[in-house]
Amino acid sequence: MFTFIIRRLVQTIPVLIGVTILTFSLMHLIPGDPAQIMAGESASPAQIEQMRERLGLNEAIPVQYAKYVSGAVQGDLGNSIRSGRPVAQEISGRFWVTVELAIYSTILSVFIGLIAGVISATKHYTFTDVAIMIVALFGLSMPNFWLGLMLIQWFAIGFDIGPINTGWFAASGWGSWQQIVLPVITLGTAGAAIIARMTRSSMLEVIGQDYIRTARAKGVKEQVVIYRHALKNAMIPVVTVVGLQFGSLLGGAVLTEMVFAVNGMGRLIIDAIRARDFPIVQGTVLVFSLLFVAVNLLVDIAYRFLNKRIDLN
Repeated sequence: MFTFIIRRLVQTIPVLIGVTILTFSLMHLIPGDPAQIMAGESASPAQIEQMRERLGLNEAIPVQYAKYVSGAVQGDLGNSIRSGRPVAQEISGRFWVTVELAIYSTILSVFIGLIAGVISATKHYTFTDVAIMIVALFGLSMPNFWLGLMLIQWFAIGFDIGPINTGWFAASGWGSWQQIVLPVITLGTAGAAIIARMTRSSMLEVIGQDYIRTARAKGVKEQVVIYRHALKNAMIPVVTVVGLQFGSLLGGAVLTEMVFAVNGMGRLIIDAIRARDFPIVQGTVLVFSLLFVAVNLLVDIAYRFLNKRIDLN
């Protein structure tokens, strides 16, 4: 296990180098002069030159890249153009909001998806199976932003159940349930649909194996056969999907955060793009990439705990 983790960490080095090159290139791939764009259209030549010196754009590109990587390794991602604060501080204020939202949404997705997938697999080709798969297809096809707007319309306006708070902050503690429920349902719906379909497919493949028929022939209770023998061995592809879903939620909850005014990293990067605050954009893209690499590593390690026959060495 330890050897596998070390090897995977070494393999991530080229990935991280590629990520740093891409994020560094954001400053140079935008049309026009980055210094002029950040300084503003009405900026004077002296102000533009001052901005260029401030960003280090007057140095050679290899020197700029070396300084960028050196600062990123030390946690220095530069300073925000808008606020002048360090990018790391700007991100840290929003980071845990997005992580909290992703965790809650993933838990909801796994809970609903596993139950729906197992029921659908054990009752395959019945009305229950078809109904669950139709609902899953509908959940997979719905755009998140549309579902979020509909939930606000139904619960906050139509049924008048209660105030639906927006502007979710996590700086003073974990968000209240009124701030959490609707964004979590919005993001968890598509994930639950994917997990349900994958669980059904994987369970149907496992249920047809010889050892499942042998367990049933020995008189083992059906619940034990399904949940102890079949589900455990069917979880490997499901864990892969869950890991990918969690990684995508960390970086892909932008529209949901905008609909519910959630002050997470997705909203931060949108605001930074609008304001041409490219140091913030570079920093958030780099953090998202590092998180995705870490999630993939944890998923690979989880394989070993689900199936002892998998050799990670």
